[in-house]
Amino acid sequence: MRAVITVVGKDTVGIIAEVTGLLSKHGVNVMDISQSILQELFAMVMLVDFSASDVAFDELARMLERRGEELGVKIHVMHEDIFTSMHKI
Repeated sequence: MRAVITVVGKDTVGIIAEVTGLLSKHGVNVMDISQSILQELFAMVMLVDFSASDVAFDELARMLERRGEELGVKIHVMHEDIFTSMHKI
């Protein structure tokens, strides 16, 4: 199962390390990542594979959202099928 993770907020040191560290800890593979800094705004989009995760999708999504709150950024996790359906033309 794949998912799209978005991270947006004020740029600070360690955002990528914190997010990818949590994913790695639970067996989630980062397949693709793109990040930009627009003035002081940090924006990142990741495509990840949850198939080997040691926790359920919903629980890991909640963990990421809580970690985002701690970091002062907004983290949103969406199953790839939902993301694809929402962005079909």
